[in-house]
Amino acid sequence: MPKTEEILVPDLGDFDKVEVTEVLVEVDQNITSNENIITVETDKASIDVPSDKTGKIHSVKVKVGDYIKKGSLILTIETEAKSSADNKKSKVNKASKDKATSNQATDLLVLGAGPGGYTAAFRAADLGMNVTLVERLPVLGGVCLNVGCIPSKALLHAASVIDQAEAMKEHGINFSNPKIETKKLMLWKENIISKLNTGLSDLANQRKVNLVHGFGVFESSNRILIDNKKSIDFEKCIIAVGSDSASLPGAPHDERILNSTTALNLTKIPKKLLVIGGGIIGLEMACVYHSLGSSITVVELTDGLIPGADRDLVSTYTKYIRDRYQNIFLNTKVSKIQSVKSGIKVTFEGQNSPKTELYDNVLVSIGRKSNGNNIGLENTGILYDKNGIIAVDKQMRTNVPHIFAVGDLTGDPMLAHKATHQAKVAAEVASGARSAFDARVIPSVAYTDPEIAWVGLTEIEAKEKNINYDKSKFPWAASGRSLAISRDEGFTKLLFNKDSGKVIGGGIIGPYAGDLISEIALAIEMDSDAADIGMTIHPHPTLSETVAFAAEAHEGILTDLYIPKK
Repeated sequence: MPKTEEILVPDLGDFDKVEVTEVLVEVDQNITSNENIITVETDKASIDVPSDKTGKIHSVKVKVGDYIKKGSLILTIETEAKSSADNKKSKVNKASKDKATSNQATDLLVLGAGPGGYTAAFRAADLGMNVTLVERLPVLGGVCLNVGCIPSKALLHAASVIDQAEAMKEHGINFSNPKIETKKLMLWKENIISKLNTGLSDLANQRKVNLVHGFGVFESSNRILIDNKKSIDFEKCIIAVGSDSASLPGAPHDERILNSTTALNLTKIPKKLLVIGGGIIGLEMACVYHSLGSSITVVELTDGLIPGADRDLVSTYTKYIRDRYQNIFLNTKVSKIQSVKSGIKVTFEGQNSPKTELYDNVLVSIGRKSNGNNIGLENTGILYDKNGIIAVDKQMRTNVPHIFAVGDLTGDPMLAHKATHQAKVAAEVASGARSAFDARVIPSVAYTDPEIAWVGLTEIEAKEKNINYDKSKFPWAASGRSLAISRDEGFTKLLFNKDSGKVIGGGIIGPYAGDLISEIALAIEMDSDAADIGMTIHPHPTLSETVAFAAEAHEGILTDLYIPKK
């Protein structure tokens, strides 16, 4: 006998209410469970809401333009009431199904749900594959979203607001000194992460990706074990387990010694902070803590900060922060770290450093290490080195043809935007499509203050490879926009192949350098020369103009500076 039931709005994540943008069904229509019935719009995406029942629609209670929330009535539906025999049969079938799925099987298993993992899973699902996504954390997004790229950029934004307010004092606008409420600041950061977590979960549900939370270890080249409990058999696999912070040998276990993850959880602002390692991550966190009130010392083993970036970029940056930080020790080794009651005692070995110094906190930021050694690769036949780095071809295949690897465990550069592009290739190849990772360049960005970004060949690499190149540089002191924001310390430079005239590299230092570098990356990918960039009309006044001005300078047609002819 028919029974009338209600279909309500399910949990849509971190939204108070959402707008109905489309009603996909009508009265008297027969629908099945999981069939989409309405579309709603959030501030992040359009979401199709499915029915959780099968039957004939009796009434529709929403219309386009309505705002609804969790628990709102969408429609009523007439379903067939089950007999007691049917219920008994259903329970038997369910028990059989549960028993059968204790060892699951899937077309494609993706191990790790960071940027590389979830991108691979979503792309493969879009291509029609049955996908299982395994993630050790209770939420999606990996290190980047939860304890890396995203939270650090939120804190860097907070730091920038403080610095900009302070800088306006000499221009006639005075603010009182900021009051730092760390609990509110952390809540704001966590809310950003939560919104993105929810967005990824929604995207996974929309694509019907099977999510499994637990630590996955390979039992063989076709099976993975989750938390030593249940196994999943797979036909193909994409490994995307990422990397973790490298630890400093001999350092004691003390909560006052931070890594890139714990440094993001501010509970108290230290008066004195030592950053061990002059790479991008450590310098970004130094920027945050300095703006929040800490006295910063940076110690680097080599002769310069940010190894890999051209020295003219780094020297401009170093000059900018020397007046702001307490000390920058180069060519200096940390030989000993001791926990004492009054702080962390550090012993240095270097010409210009003190022998010992006491700090409230020490941030260890000496690089990252692949997680490839922790997942049972030895059971698969996959070739990998002692650092857990897996060798792959242009299709992202390992030496085991049905297993692919993407992201940090394929080696440097360990960047989220490299992982996502590799992930799409791996998913496409796994689905049977023709695809290859053939990116000419991968941009690098230090989201410090000022930001530093570079792409393509550096001058260091060009000299090492004996490549003849020309360099063109435009100083931001001649940019109207940089002067208008009181940040004229930067510059934009382009490198050109001396024989072909094509753009082969570039670097930018200054605010928003990370947003500006993409134009140079595109120029290299498109095999552009100086005229291609210079003849593209850039809006005025903008910082993006500086890329065009650098190209015009190379051509000898720049009018915004006087450059005597050689």
